[in-house]
Amino acid sequence: MSESGHSQPGLYGMERRRRWKEPGPGGPQNLSGPGGRERDYIAPWERERRVSEPGAAFMCLTFSSTPPHPHPVLSPGPCPPLRAGTTPPPPAAPTPPKGEKEGQRPTQPVYQIQNRGMGTAAPAAMDPVVGQAKLLPPERMKHSIKLVDDQMNWCDSAIEYLLDQTDVLVVGVLGLQGTGKSMVMSLLSANTPEEDQRAYVFRAQSAEMKERGGNQTSGIDFFITQERIVFLDTQPILSPSILDHLINNDRKLPPEYNLPHTYVEMQSLQIAAFLFTVCHVVIVVQDWFTDLSLYRFLQTAEMVKPSTPSPSHESSSSSGSDEGTEYYPHLVFLQNKARREDFCPRKLRQMHLMIDQLMAHSHLRYKGTLSMLQCNVFPGLPPDFLDSEVNLFLVPFMDSEAESENPPRAGPGSSPLFSLLPGYRGHPSFQSLVSKLRSQVMSMARPQLSHTILTEKNWFHYAARIWDGVKKSSALAEYSRLLA
Repeated sequence: MSESGHSQPGLYGMERRRRWKEPGPGGPQNLSGPGGRERDYIAPWERERRVSEPGAAFMCLTFSSTPPHPHPVLSPGPCPPLRAGTTPPPPAAPTPPKGEKEGQRPTQPVYQIQNRGMGTAAPAAMDPVVGQAKLLPPERMKHSIKLVDDQMNWCDSAIEYLLDQTDVLVVGVLGLQGTGKSMVMSLLSANTPEEDQRAYVFRAQSAEMKERGGNQTSGIDFFITQERIVFLDTQPILSPSILDHLINNDRKLPPEYNLPHTYVEMQSLQIAAFLFTVCHVVIVVQDWFTDLSLYRFLQTAEMVKPSTPSPSHESSSSSGSDEGTEYYPHLVFLQNKARREDFCPRKLRQMHLMIDQLMAHSHLRYKGTLSMLQCNVFPGLPPDFLDSEVNLFLVPFMDSEAESENPPRAGPGSSPLFSLLPGYRGHPSFQSLVSKLRSQVMSMARPQLSHTILTEKNWFHYAARIWDGVKKSSALAEYSRLLA
């Protein structure tokens, strides 16, 4: 700096003089090369000017994939300058050291990611179309199909409508001929009283069939709802029309049955024993109160019912003492075509008392799971009105709904207020009672059918095995021999 306080020219900037470091003794500090002379100091702007000149050579650092030495190897080569806003060029391929063949170089490990357990089918399983197909609900049934045909042979077509889920309820029906079994099952499953009976999922008895005295259902019909409830409609038990068909058509009987009426009764027992084993709820439909032969038939079917298959780890010697583990379904007595006097509280108490006495020695769950008092059908009766309430439900004539549309009115001399009120029927409407019955049946407990939890498809295979066992049952064969 000058005496005037200004900087002397030439000390800073492009024209600054170069400074030479005093030479020192050789040793570890002398890193510039032989002779002990240090490298000249070069300003940054002058360094950029030299780099931009063509023909300048620099030393670039490159790393080999398998370095023979722990230190980096200096390989001479031109390196382009890096300017602001530019991306660095890709690194040059590593040069193998001398004496090493190219095939001896270790390769980088290659990792492939696959879905566990998918294998070669992973691309197909990840197809969105296939995934959406799995999420779609099952096909909705529009009408019933055969589970057992009229020749008492098992049919496998029903398994197409079943899923692999365990929340399923199986409801079967038994009854004499013409009691309205198919109509009741259709109303409980998918139809309403306002629909045409020809559109019911279970085909009801036509007027022509009633005039001929024939039966509409043969074998066992199958239907499953979207709520995963299986309904099994059966042919009438102890049917005179089936017996008449066997006699008049000279149908050949199986060799183990000598008489037609024995064959008809054994068919009915096979169906009843089958339902007592594979159903959660069995509805017994009557159209009048009551037929004692029906209760005798139920007790016989319970006697020849196949036992619940035991698990493999249990001993077979305990078959005589496993009464507590034997399966028995819920039994519901449905009084169809009930009259007005059947809804009288005194008559209702007599009906419950008689059924309780007739079924006193039965292991079937005929009481404690369904109540007309709790569903407010008789609002004026106390809950303890019935001493022993059984699973009995009353449904009036379906044709009474047509009368309710044009009920009888009061005479011309009565008050105009009473002329607007409907006539007295003595019971709730048919549609209201069917709705209450459906709610009661669908809310019943679903006991375990076997020692293992069954899915819908497992239930189908289990039912097929039970049906085959019923047809080959030694107890039924012995009973048919006693009948002959």
